[in-house]
Amino acid sequence: MSKQMTEGSRQMTDKKRRWTKVLGTPCGGRGTKDDSSCVIRSSCRGRPALESRARCPRHGWTMDEVLLALRLSSLVRRPSFIRSSVFCLLISVLCLMCGCDLFSKKDPYALQIPPERFRKVQTLELKEAKPEEQVRDINDVNEAPAKELELSLEQCRAMTLENNLELKVQLISPAMAAERVSQEEARFEAAFTSNVNYVKQDTPTASFLDEISGSQTDYFGAGLGVQVPLRTGGTINFDMADARLKTGSPYSIFDPSYSSDMSLSISQPLLRNAGRRVNTYSIRIAEYERQITDARTKLEVISVIAAVDRVYWRLYAARRELEVRKKQYDLAEALYQQALRFVDAGDKPQVEVIRTEAGVAQQLEAIIISENNVRDRERELKRTLNKVGLGMQTPTVLIPGTEPDPVRYELERKRLVTTAMEHRMELLELELQIAEDVAGVEYAKNQTLPLVTLGYTYNINGLGATRDDSFDLLFDTRFEDHRVGLQLEVPLGNGAAKSRLRQAFYQRRQRLASRENRQAMIELEVLNAVDQLEANWQRVLASRQSTILDGRLFEAEKRQFELGLNTSTDVLQTQANFANSQSAEIQALAEYQIALVDLAYATGTLLGAAKVGWEPIVPTTD
Repeated sequence: MSKQMTEGSRQMTDKKRRWTKVLGTPCGGRGTKDDSSCVIRSSCRGRPALESRARCPRHGWTMDEVLLALRLSSLVRRPSFIRSSVFCLLISVLCLMCGCDLFSKKDPYALQIPPERFRKVQTLELKEAKPEEQVRDINDVNEAPAKELELSLEQCRAMTLENNLELKVQLISPAMAAERVSQEEARFEAAFTSNVNYVKQDTPTASFLDEISGSQTDYFGAGLGVQVPLRTGGTINFDMADARLKTGSPYSIFDPSYSSDMSLSISQPLLRNAGRRVNTYSIRIAEYERQITDARTKLEVISVIAAVDRVYWRLYAARRELEVRKKQYDLAEALYQQALRFVDAGDKPQVEVIRTEAGVAQQLEAIIISENNVRDRERELKRTLNKVGLGMQTPTVLIPGTEPDPVRYELERKRLVTTAMEHRMELLELELQIAEDVAGVEYAKNQTLPLVTLGYTYNINGLGATRDDSFDLLFDTRFEDHRVGLQLEVPLGNGAAKSRLRQAFYQRRQRLASRENRQAMIELEVLNAVDQLEANWQRVLASRQSTILDGRLFEAEKRQFELGLNTSTDVLQTQANFANSQSAEIQALAEYQIALVDLAYATGTLLGAAKVGWEPIVPTTD
């Protein structure tokens, strides 16, 4: 009994010391005898304490608050609590250091454009030019001649295929499409898997002696495996695991214990997502898209070459037009000089000088317009060629070296339409898209089926006091597990899958209608190109005859003027008609060549004997 009272007194003293450390000086201060008003002190001295929610008049604390403070103080003094606090503090600091940009309102990777560029319209300021003292001479001998570059049509095609910017952009697309096919095929590559786990647990457990004890567990496990996806939709898994478990329990036979497992599992869908056709659907779509990209690239090659051919012949026409206008200027100047001599001799009135001088001014204006047209065509051809050192702002003069060859061809409309149906890339693209739609309908039908999955797992177990014992038991295959499972999932209503199937049907019907419309448009384009070619041939013949007759008429009127039988007005009029006939002949020749280009483009082919091929551009990944 005495021993129990001594133990009780010691516990009360320890409790009083802890309370004094938490609350400070007892009620009444040091040396104060009366501390009965303190709720805490009454309990310390063994007197019956007030209710747990009664507050001390001096401290303002209740008994529940004091007990909570005592528990927290004892918890803080534990080393495990200190380690946990330091660990949480370090994690918080690292999170703040790594993720401080998350709280920043400014995105460093966003492109920020000032609002003034959108909301303010700038004005174009032009400086007024000084008035020219005299009209420039078209034959200024002091002006340094620009560098000339003669190009044939074949050279322009080769430069275009090598340097054209639009073609460079398109030639990268086939490489990207091929990589998408490789990406889809990689879905069936095997994967190596591994995992490492370490778990340390200290679980509190209540006992019958009103005490709380702990259950410690120290676990370390590692596993290796290979996962092989099948083109049938299934998956094969090979796994091997090894684990070490230490419990510290006296009831454990092996402490630590080692366990090992080796398993083989197969999972195979039976209805939805089952079969090679369904699981290789994305690969087929990617392959169709690759071929569509190739068709579009070929169409871009044909379009670019046809465009450079058109620009080439338009530049040829503009240069020939300029030559005609310069010759007409020389003729007008000669007529002006002749009129001056007649007036000086008194054979003609002064008005003839004025008329011929006006004719010279008109021819000068025509030369200015023709020169500007030549510069426009040159810039257009330079942009298409995109050759280094031959930019649009360079003064290099381009001289077409290939002359038009106006030959009449026998045009079989039916054969040309058939050729267009075989070679037009737009129609081939539609055929590939229809093939995509057929595959999409098949895939959508499969997705309306229930999901039934068959699974089988074979497992071998091993256990021992050491890792070697565990693996010995594993390879003895004494303990084997077999598990077979069947999973079924049937969506109620299945509205989403049925809707996707109907969309696939509708898209296929839409593409079929588009194909018929495209075939009709191609036939129309070919027939129109044939008619245009025939009309331009007739224009060549008519303009050539008109040029010959107007040239004769001009020579006759000039002789009449020299004999004094007509005026300079008649000569100037016939000269203008002769110049217009020459321009019409040049335009007819150029338009005939362009009509041949248009006919070849309408049939999906190219002119010329040289075959054109292309290869995709594969950019470096540096």
